[in-house]
Amino acid sequence: MRFTAIQEEKANYPVAMLCRVLEVSRAGYYAWEGREASARQKANAALVERIQQVHQDSRRTYGSPRVQAELKAQGLPVGRHRVARLMREAGLRARRRRRFVHTTDSKHSLSVAPNMLARDFNPPRPDRTWATDITYVPTREGCLYLAVVLDLFSRRVIGWAMDRCIDQHLVLSALDMALKGRCPPAGLRHHSDRGSQYASEDYQRALAARGIRCSMSRKANCWDNAVVESFFSMLKTELVHDADFSTREAAKVACSSSSRCSTTASGGTPHLATSVPPSSRRPPRRCHWLLNPPVHRTRASSGAG
Repeated sequence: MRFTAIQEEKANYPVAMLCRVLEVSRAGYYAWEGREASARQKANAALVERIQQVHQDSRRTYGSPRVQAELKAQGLPVGRHRVARLMREAGLRARRRRRFVHTTDSKHSLSVAPNMLARDFNPPRPDRTWATDITYVPTREGCLYLAVVLDLFSRRVIGWAMDRCIDQHLVLSALDMALKGRCPPAGLRHHSDRGSQYASEDYQRALAARGIRCSMSRKANCWDNAVVESFFSMLKTELVHDADFSTREAAKVACSSSSRCSTTASGGTPHLATSVPPSSRRPPRRCHWLLNPPVHRTRASSGAG
């Protein structure tokens, strides 16, 4: 409706000019503006508030069919086309599901290690068990790949690396940061998936040179590495899912300058509740997911992990 268009644009342009362009009289516009909203308009305004609430509760994943179904379930029968029109006018749309990107290439002929971790996510001291994995951050330029190394005692990210390529150099960079910052003793247990990056000769050689024992998840079993999976889930929920990074560099800056949310030593999230039972060997304490750990620390200054 032309009067509605004038109402929306009058903050940017003079009313007289808008009326002239849209070929309506100023008197007609002011008469319309002073008129009380009709019952239909009031009903639409109230319905838009309900639609916005349902859309927000779905984390902006619902389109008009699912919003209409949810409103019906709440006892508000309304037509789908009306919901679609009001959502369109309010600028509400379903968030499109991003294309899934595989980060684990387990179809290779390289040797794989047995699962020595066996879901024991509560080592008694720092630098007894590290876990590592790779994820991706979508950008308009393409994917930015992130590899992290966590100390399972403190749940602290002690090494990380980001690159546009997902290869052994990415995971080696993350491992190098962790080794320089912690200097672990021989016998450290290192757990990962069966991806070709971790099974590569260069990566296995780097582990063997430091006396690190290699452990790998069972095939297609993400629960064997649940702590790192939980970290990635929180990282994406808090930083990635609602972001629209124009470049890989922008995503890299956002990731490297952020520290992730707090959790408890026993897991602290519903995702970990069934796979990381509370430890009876130490009292609960607060710790943090950090993606910017200090580097070049000695074991004497590393504290509790």
